[in-house]
Amino acid sequence: MRPISSLVFTCLLTLTATAGAQTTAPTLEERMSQAEFHAAGLDKLSPEELAQLNAWLSAHGGAVRYVTSGGAAVFDTDQGERNVIETSIDGSFLGWNGRTEFKLANGQRWAQSESGHFDAGRMDSPKVRIKPMMLGSWLMVVEGCGCSVRVRRVQ
Repeated sequence: MRPISSLVFTCLLTLTATAGAQTTAPTLEERMSQAEFHAAGLDKLSPEELAQLNAWLSAHGGAVRYVTSGGAAVFDTDQGERNVIETSIDGSFLGWNGRTEFKLANGQRWAQSESGHFDAGRMDSPKVRIKPMMLGSWLMVVEGCGCSVRVRRVQ
């Protein structure tokens, strides 16, 4: 974790503790990959500005998605319901290589949406949990390997 992210996270934890028992949404730093965070220009914000943005997003509810429109970063609210999906990989799982597509037992297909490689060895039909993240992204957590990757639904 970057030092600024640590500082912002600590500040947000302090704010959360003083706000009472309210549940707060995860911060942008927790929801976005480093590449997305940088592409949106959020790394240029001061810790105070980033804390204010996170507080605003939390207070206004609903998911917010990051959309690239002609190379420009645009924030758009997503009012659709996004639920956690629990299923398993249909067949063998080896990891991902930058352009991996995952066929799930429930018939859905999801593709890796971030760069990177991970060798998980060979796992047969591991359980997965795909959970909605901020800015319209999704995170697939694979049971048994302690690994996760950002994904997007393709079917």
